[in-house]
Amino acid sequence: MAMTMDVHVRDLRYFVTVAEELHFTRAAERLYVSQPALSKQIRALERQLGVELLRRDRQGVELSEAGAALPHARRVLDAWARGAAVVEETRAAQRGTLLVGMSTSPGRGGLLPAIRSRFTAAHPETTVRLRQASWADPTAGLADGDTDVAFVWLPLPDQDRYAWTVVAEEPRLVALPEAHPLAPRTEIDFTDLADEPFLALPRSAGPLRDYWLALDERAGRPPRVGAEIASTEETYEALVAGLGVCLVAAGNVPLITLGGVVTRPVRGVTPSQYVLAWRREDRRPLVRGYVEACRRVTELGREA
Repeated sequence: MAMTMDVHVRDLRYFVTVAEELHFTRAAERLYVSQPALSKQIRALERQLGVELLRRDRQGVELSEAGAALPHARRVLDAWARGAAVVEETRAAQRGTLLVGMSTSPGRGGLLPAIRSRFTAAHPETTVRLRQASWADPTAGLADGDTDVAFVWLPLPDQDRYAWTVVAEEPRLVALPEAHPLAPRTEIDFTDLADEPFLALPRSAGPLRDYWLALDERAGRPPRVGAEIASTEETYEALVAGLGVCLVAAGNVPLITLGGVVTRPVRGVTPSQYVLAWRREDRRPLVRGYVEACRRVTELGREA
């Protein structure tokens, strides 16, 4: 008569644990089950196999000759664990989590929700998590691998490492305290701002710090730095305190015009580029999928 071999992995695990401990109570504790439930399960396994695996007496538990085939049971469990791990890795790759970095909330007409809904329709098993980064890291986590894709401003440090798709090209305005002598003007020449103290990004922002200080438009004259800023909150506080003025992308104007601060168009500075960037060598399907969703949404936005 052939032995029935459709044994549950759970039952094998129960048997191996009892065989290792040679003690039902300790085995039950390790397995987080009650001792009677464990005994019952082992008896059911013995009935199914038609052999006695364990001998029980007052002294305790010992393995029978059939039960001494323990290494085989262990190998089955190990093989199952390896197989389960591979399956889980595959599922995780399909399901996964996509980390989206940003240093400034994109806002911009519901861009993020639109990208998310398009992306999750194509990748329903994937979780999208947003990660806010300090302005000290202009790559919003891409440089050190903390994020998979990121909404950032050009230029980036080590720009050759990244690829990007442009989300918005926006004029740079100047933000100033409403009591500033230049505030009554409807438009301001950059040459009239060149001697003003400017708010600067942290030094670690590298070329992005230079860009928002408009170094290229200063004809070699160094800027006056009134204060350093690493967030929109710090920017607003520094503006209200009169520590300096700063350039701001049109889409970010609502974040800092909260009372006491005004923005004005500036003549003589190039527009800013807000992009979705990723590491150039990263060809994972989830990254490509998010980029594609972003491209479609921004194209639709331009057509609207």
